[in-house]
Amino acid sequence: MFGSFFLGGFECATGVNARGEWFDQIAATEHDARAADDYGLLRSVGLRAAREGVRWSLIDRGGRYDFSSLAPLVSAARGAGVELIYDLFHFGFPRDVDLFSGSFPERFAEYCYAVARFLRDETGGALYFTPVNEPSYFSWAAGEVGLFAPHARGRGFELKVNLVRAAIQGVNAIRAACPEARVVSVDPVCRVVAPRERPDLRCAADGFNCGAVVQAWDMLAGKLMPELGGSPAHLDIVGVNYYWTNQWELEGACAPLDEWDERRARLRELVRGVWERYGGAEVLITETSHAGEMRAPWLREVADECEAMLAGGLPLRGVCLYPVLGMPEWHARDVWARMGLWDLQRAADGRLARVPHEPTLAALREARRRLEPLRAMKNGNAAFVAAA
Repeated sequence: MFGSFFLGGFECATGVNARGEWFDQIAATEHDARAADDYGLLRSVGLRAAREGVRWSLIDRGGRYDFSSLAPLVSAARGAGVELIYDLFHFGFPRDVDLFSGSFPERFAEYCYAVARFLRDETGGALYFTPVNEPSYFSWAAGEVGLFAPHARGRGFELKVNLVRAAIQGVNAIRAACPEARVVSVDPVCRVVAPRERPDLRCAADGFNCGAVVQAWDMLAGKLMPELGGSPAHLDIVGVNYYWTNQWELEGACAPLDEWDERRARLRELVRGVWERYGGAEVLITETSHAGEMRAPWLREVADECEAMLAGGLPLRGVCLYPVLGMPEWHARDVWARMGLWDLQRAADGRLARVPHEPTLAALREARRRLEPLRAMKNGNAAFVAAA
């Protein structure tokens, strides 16, 4: 699917956080001004594709479109030979949009059409889009517990339905502008377990794992609420986000299960369950990472799981290391998360230096040596083995 098995993801969330502050991670990490350098870093470590953000709030000016924030990213990626998956809605939206309204899906579809047409004319190549990033997480965070705008509470499912309705109309609009476009439907794969002292909660845990976790994908695929217009073609490529925080005890403090906890499922099991649920659809791990000194061990664990998936015949098309750069926390903008392949540190010239995290880069080199040939062998692409 892409020129490398591993991809890099640039944190592209925008929005209004729990403190009522607007944040823009592309600007905060200086990626907007340094995209050419950042794509060059990806190529230097063998990553030939990336997830990139299209900031809806900057482009959509009340139904008029200004692509000046996107064009430099497209040009830089093309110059570096890096393929992009374009994230069209990563939490932030124009101030005049009401996400609960009936007009939101149509407004979003018009924006999707405009972006797809612009990129079709600019690139001329294969195009990949994520219309709505993480509708399950965002509907909980923005519609259930008020962490992000619109800061609603108790309306999570209502928001999820409208987000999926918008995503479906967005896919239709994208394909009207670019019929060959592929869609990467991104959501977290999560799993909860009953506390050891509460076996009575096992049914509730199973209900969450088989219900809430997959609702958005089910709606997109037309398995749930088919009146929304979903179909397998709208789901297309299933994008699975998975972090160390994605498994926890139900009704507890939501602390991640320890790596030694026997109740913790393997990533290969979680991804296989998603793959089987959607009829053998192609799968991408669209986000995964750890923080601090756990980055390298986590990447090795993910590589082990991917090797097992590929060996077992699962059509896993790649893994996106996300975020590939360190970033400020969403709700505490002066606190920087040490994640990714490069930490960000303020240099003497005032810019944010990209400081390599050598243990994680070493783990990536090791993972590429193992997985790129296996992926190529499964695809019957001996030429790619030589190129890698």
